[in-house]
Amino acid sequence: MTPDFPAFAPHFARNVDRLCRDFPSGQRPLLHQFQLLFERWIPHHLLAQREEGPHSRSRRWTLRLTFWTFLWQIAQAGTSCREAIRQATTLCRNAGHPLPPPKESPYCQARAVLPIEVLDDVHAALVADAQRVISQGDLWCGRQVQVVDGTTVTLPDTPENQARFPQQSVQRPGCGFPILRLTGLFNLATGLFTAWATGAWRDHELHGLNQLWDHFKSGDILLGDRGFCTWGVMALCLHHGLDAVVRARGTKRRDLRRGKRLGRDERLVVWTKPTLKPRTILEDLWNRLPATLTLRLLRGRVDRPAFRTQEVMLVTTLLDRVAYPASSLSELFLRRWAMELSLRDLKITLQMDQLSCKNPDTVERELRQHILMHNLVRRIMLESAKSHLQPLCRLSFAGALAGVRRFGEALLQARSQAMRRQIFEDLLHEIAFDHVPDRPGRREPRAVKRRPKPYPRLTCHRRRFREIQHQNRYRAPAKERRSSKSKAVN
Repeated sequence: MTPDFPAFAPHFARNVDRLCRDFPSGQRPLLHQFQLLFERWIPHHLLAQREEGPHSRSRRWTLRLTFWTFLWQIAQAGTSCREAIRQATTLCRNAGHPLPPPKESPYCQARAVLPIEVLDDVHAALVADAQRVISQGDLWCGRQVQVVDGTTVTLPDTPENQARFPQQSVQRPGCGFPILRLTGLFNLATGLFTAWATGAWRDHELHGLNQLWDHFKSGDILLGDRGFCTWGVMALCLHHGLDAVVRARGTKRRDLRRGKRLGRDERLVVWTKPTLKPRTILEDLWNRLPATLTLRLLRGRVDRPAFRTQEVMLVTTLLDRVAYPASSLSELFLRRWAMELSLRDLKITLQMDQLSCKNPDTVERELRQHILMHNLVRRIMLESAKSHLQPLCRLSFAGALAGVRRFGEALLQARSQAMRRQIFEDLLHEIAFDHVPDRPGRREPRAVKRRPKPYPRLTCHRRRFREIQHQNRYRAPAKERRSSKSKAVN
C-alpha cells in the first residue's frame, strides 16, 4: 500500500480498515435513517441487487432504496407517494447518490415489483432474531404462547380488488369497499407478529388458521377466543404437538355439571368427533384424527377492575392441574388482550385499516410492509425493555414509533460511530421509560364521540347519484322543507 509514501502506509491502512467497518462491502455512506436504525436486525444481503428478474437491472430506484422508502412511507401513517419521493431525493442528494426520478410512476412501479419472497425473508430473519433475545423468564410456564385472532381492512374500490376481496353481498355495487380478512399469530414473549394469512371477508378465521400450522413449533400453546373453540382446532393442536387454551362457546360445552369433577370449578370432559367434516379440514387429515378428545373445562375468576367479564369459561388441552392451575390460565387469557392492542397499533397508529394499493399484488406488499414496520418497532421496544429491565407490556408503541422517526434523523446526521451509538442508547432509554399510563377502573366504552359530517349516504353508484342541492336541506325537518317549497311556489 502506498509504495511512494511508505511513511504514510500505517495511517492509510487504519483509515481503510475503519471505512470497511463503517461501510460494509465497500459501499458509500448509508442512505436512509431507517437503514441506520434497523439494519442490525435485517441481514444486509437480503436487500442486495437481484441477479435476475425485477430489481436486477441498474436503476435509480434500487431494491434497497425502494424498500426503505416504502417502509418510511408506512411509518409516517398516511404519507403520499409524492412526499416519500421528495424525502428519498433529499437523502440521495445529501449522500451523493444518483437522484431518483421526481415523478410518482417510477417509484410506484418499483414498489409494485418488490419481491414478496424478499419481504418474507426479512420478516423471518427479524422474528428469528427476536426469538434469540428472550429468556426463560419471558415464557409462560416455560413455554411459548402464540395468540391467534383476526381482523378486516378495507381496500380501494377497484375492479381488481373487488374480484379478489369482494365487498359484502348486502351492499349495492359502487357503494362498498373491498374487504380483506387478516388472521395473524402474535407472540406474547416478543410482541411480534410471527405469521399471518389473508382471505376474503366471507372466509372464516378458522380458514386462515389452517394456513398457519407450519409456523408453530412443537410444544407451543395456542391462545384464542370463542371463534376457535371447535373440536377441529383442539384435535389439530394435539395432532401438531401443541396445546390450546380457548374460551368456551356454547351452553352445552360450558356446562360444569358434565364430565369428571376435578374441583369446584373444574371438570374433565370428553368431546366426541362430529359426524360432519368441516370444510376447513382435508379428508385424509380428518380420518387420522381421534374419535374423542379429553379436555379440561374450568371457570376462571377475573378480579381486575374495568374489565367487563368477571368470570371466564376456558377449555384447554392442559390437563395437569398442578403445573397449570386455573388462576394461571385465567391470567394467561387476560394477556390475550395484547393481541387486540397490537391490532389497534397496526390499524390506527399505522393506519392499516384503509390500505391504498389498487390491485391485490401490491396490496400484499403493502400489508407486509405494515406488519414489518410494526415488528421493527416492537423489536426495538424489546431491546429497550431488556436493556433497562422494564416490562415490555408497559411500553408505549406510539411513543416508540415517534422516537424511531426523530432519532433516526439524528442518526443520519451523526458524524461518527461513537455518536451514533450514543444516540441509539438515548433512544432505548426514552422508549424504556415512556410507559402507558396505568389507569385502574377507567372505562372505555365502545362509542364514538365525534359526529360525522351531515352528508347523505351513498345508496347507489356515484354515476347515478343525484346531489342534494345546497343549504343542507336533507338535515332540515320535514315541516321546514314543506314550508320552504310552498314559499318558492308562491
